[in-house]
Amino acid sequence: MSQPTSNDPQPVSAKAPKAPAKPLARKNRVLRTSLWMSLAIVVTVLAYLFWGRDRLPATEVLQVLSGQSVPGTSFIILSDRLPRVAVGALAGAGLGISGALFQRWLGNPLASPDVIGVGYGASAAAVLAMLILGYTDWKLNVFALAGGLIVAAVIYWLSASGKRTGPRLILAGLAIGAMLQALIQYLLSRAEMNTASDAMHWLTGSLSSSNWNSALILLISLLVLGLFLLPLVLRQLKMLELGEDSAAALGVNVNRARILLVFVAVAMGAIPIAITGPLAFVAFLAGPISAVLSRGPINIPLAGLTGATLVIVANFFAANLFADLALPVGVITGAFGAPFLIWILVRANSTGSGA
Repeated sequence: MSQPTSNDPQPVSAKAPKAPAKPLARKNRVLRTSLWMSLAIVVTVLAYLFWGRDRLPATEVLQVLSGQSVPGTSFIILSDRLPRVAVGALAGAGLGISGALFQRWLGNPLASPDVIGVGYGASAAAVLAMLILGYTDWKLNVFALAGGLIVAAVIYWLSASGKRTGPRLILAGLAIGAMLQALIQYLLSRAEMNTASDAMHWLTGSLSSSNWNSALILLISLLVLGLFLLPLVLRQLKMLELGEDSAAALGVNVNRARILLVFVAVAMGAIPIAITGPLAFVAFLAGPISAVLSRGPINIPLAGLTGATLVIVANFFAANLFADLALPVGVITGAFGAPFLIWILVRANSTGSGA
């Protein structure tokens, strides 16, 4: 019998080039989802500019967008609607990235800042700064960030021992969050009526006080975090997902990587909260929705884009859902998020997987 020659068919090696198809298909799905999300943002923004709360003449809106000055319409577009859109998109992106980082790290869809107590830490610190110290400027942002970081450190310290860090962190976060809610209620009960009313409006999550200064603060903060720290966190996160022992074997300082990840995730969520108040469930929803739409694991940039889309769409509904009432955006996101949370819990029970 003759030996096979180099011209003989090689069925095994012929299939080898098809191996990268799955990662390539996943990237294509992420790209398609990103394009659809971007299209949804553009369409919703245009609809809000023309029909946000009060309908404006199309010719006047187009004139303003082309750089012309139209009395009344220019003020509504440039000083109200566009700042709301800018702040909403940036806040939603930050919250989406924050929630997705926690969810990816802990492998649990419930591990978002507004569930594990980090959001309450930022809110409690901001309310304290507003009601007790009278801060309304950049100091409020500093307090919100510090509050979120302190609560994250406490929760992390309570849950770091043992092997089941994820479930322990969520339980500790729920307990800390309940205590912080009580603190917020106490502060509100001791405040003057007008001050407490302003704080309550802020706690619902609103874009009503949005301006270009707020948008600039958000833009600079998120750019610094996103350009300088987030890429490093994402590289380390991929290795942490292999397991802490494997990550350490690959040269990762696990404790340092955890601390940096928590800092970036908290900062991405706390800074938007200081500007808009706690937009309920945006951080919780963005990651799982992006994963469902792209049919893959949570993609951090896509989660940020999804968060921006959620807030932009919620802002449009908040302005137009009722003819005689403008709702805070947080009311709409909360109404979307509560049924989704129930769906995740039911789905986890039906599949037998832990939430």
